[in-house]
Amino acid sequence: MNISNEILENLDKLHTTELGVVRIKRNLSLDTDEVVDWCKAKIESPNAIITRNGKNWYIDVDGCMITVNAYSYTIITAHQAKK
Repeated sequence: MNISNEILENLDKLHTTELGVVRIKRNLSLDTDEVVDWCKAKIESPNAIITRNGKNWYIDVDGCMITVNAYSYTIITAHQAKK
């Protein structure tokens, strides 16, 4: 199975912790409490570049980098992509 297809087919399993929500909102200056839905929309975006390195997926999209654990589908963090 294609790596990007694998994460896209399992978006319903995507979740994060309470601390993850706080961290992601702070790092990206988000004005929403629906962080998981925001990340899902970004991951589904046609311009998202999805790679896997070890136990994590990295989604580079719209100037931000989202890190997702490949086994638990937990959104670990998201931050502004380095230029």
